[in-house]
Amino acid sequence: MNKALSQVQEKSLLDDTRTFRKLELNYRKNRSQDHSPEIDSLASRFRYEEAKDSYWNPEQFSLLYGTPLWEQATEAQRVKLNQLYWVAYYSQIISAEIATIFFNQTSAAGLYAIEDFRLVCDTMDLESAQERSHINAFKKVGEDFEENVFGERIFTYHMRGPFVETMICHNSNRVKEFWRWIELHAFALLSSDNAFIGCQYFAVRGIRTLNGKLIQHQLGQFYSKHTDKEKEDFLISNVPIPSQLSYCHFLDESFHFNSSTIISHDVLNSLRRPTAFEKWVANRALLGTQADHYHFSTAINGLFWYDPALFPKVYKILRSPLFDMDDRQARQMMVDCFTKETDGLHLSAHSRQTAIDSYRQYLADIDYVSRDNKEMSVMRRNSVAAHLKRNSRELKRFFLKMEAQ
Repeated sequence: MNKALSQVQEKSLLDDTRTFRKLELNYRKNRSQDHSPEIDSLASRFRYEEAKDSYWNPEQFSLLYGTPLWEQATEAQRVKLNQLYWVAYYSQIISAEIATIFFNQTSAAGLYAIEDFRLVCDTMDLESAQERSHINAFKKVGEDFEENVFGERIFTYHMRGPFVETMICHNSNRVKEFWRWIELHAFALLSSDNAFIGCQYFAVRGIRTLNGKLIQHQLGQFYSKHTDKEKEDFLISNVPIPSQLSYCHFLDESFHFNSSTIISHDVLNSLRRPTAFEKWVANRALLGTQADHYHFSTAINGLFWYDPALFPKVYKILRSPLFDMDDRQARQMMVDCFTKETDGLHLSAHSRQTAIDSYRQYLADIDYVSRDNKEMSVMRRNSVAAHLKRNSRELKRFFLKMEAQ
């Protein structure tokens, strides 16, 4: 660095040659292996009729897998439950990636205000463009599926902005949603004008992406292990297009996780030490992530959805021509699936515990992170017993509400 042109900050990212090279390698490889063209082509070619009879995920990644509904379902119904998982899971990913695009840019603005951070900002530009490709593809497949199978939306939704609850099926109300709106706007302002908070956002993004990586690796394996695929050409493979999209998405997101880790752990060392206020903001954001990931879902293994928010959707599915249950049968099935211990419940609880362990490891060596966040104390308060008690109470309320209408 030219000492005659001294910079305001004491450190420069360019002086940390090891970190800079890690960033540069990740960016260069991501750009050269960008799967957006394949994803866009796959999405444009998707026709539900051509994929309607195939599994899109490993069998255990099916809606209400390991519950009485799954055990009693015909093979044709299991295929639809498997496809429903794909639609539900990637509808959640759309919501997360809408927020990611926005906060990539506000955080890049905060970092670009100091010297030598162009590479970080270029990385965010590339990743945001990839997220737009992912969103378009998932939206296309999900909406085509629901139009053909139900004729209405179940898990998909109209496009939305970044200032809403990221978790689609959550435990909330209008007051909580308004407070969330305020918090997100405040964080956007702070991250766009503060290098540390902008950098710290990638610790939040890192642990959120980490859970996705754990699940999406398994979803991607469905394609990579398929005996009927052409390894070198996505465009001529006979594997269902949604499975190919899962694989391409996992490859892109692996680079995104790498950049989150480098920025939140290594690039952080090129910034001045945070103030007490900056540490407080950083830890509040991490506590918010713990709150978002507090629940686990019997219905959707790998997503931290609040089961009572799923009750209307599941009831609608059970009453649809897909299962053709009457009201009494649908109610009893929901009691059996959501209020009793099942293999599906324990599979979801295990996935959540794996996430907790991984989050603790991810944050262990970041010194500004509070003990509550390093120990994941908020997430650890939930349990299988508490989950079942909550579901039983809320399912009774759901039935009473239906009767009152």
